[in-house]
Amino acid sequence: MSLPADLFRQLDAMVEERGLPSRSQLIAELIRHALAEHEALTRPEEMLAGTITLVYRGDRGRVRHQLAQSQADYLKEVISSQHVFLEDDQSLEVLLVQGPAARLKELCDALRAIRGVHQLQLVTTTALLPPLHEQDEVEREERRAAVRPVTA
Repeated sequence: MSLPADLFRQLDAMVEERGLPSRSQLIAELIRHALAEHEALTRPEEMLAGTITLVYRGDRGRVRHQLAQSQADYLKEVISSQHVFLEDDQSLEVLLVQGPAARLKELCDALRAIRGVHQLQLVTTTALLPPLHEQDEVEREERRAAVRPVTA
């Protein structure tokens, strides 16, 4: 790989600051991040997993209610959320999400539109969470339940 000397110096400083064993490890991380971002932009149907990090302030009840409503509109995509109060009447919320890139972008746009949201960042990966329930297993359980004798 050929890079300008100044860029190599900055890259090496970043490797050292992060305590990474090699420049290659940092470059691989940066490439993975860029590829996930590219997938989200160029393949809206591509399934992605990731996090949405929000910082907001204001009338917490109103903002939190609107955030909850937006998350409910994207129930299939929002897997979990974590909230913590920060200093200066601010809050931090992190959502674990998975779904088609276009749906995750729509969710981010809906959250950004809420008055009081100051920062929002979506970080994605093409690696996915394993299925929570396999359809075949669900159907097997339903069949088993249908043939179980009822005991009093």
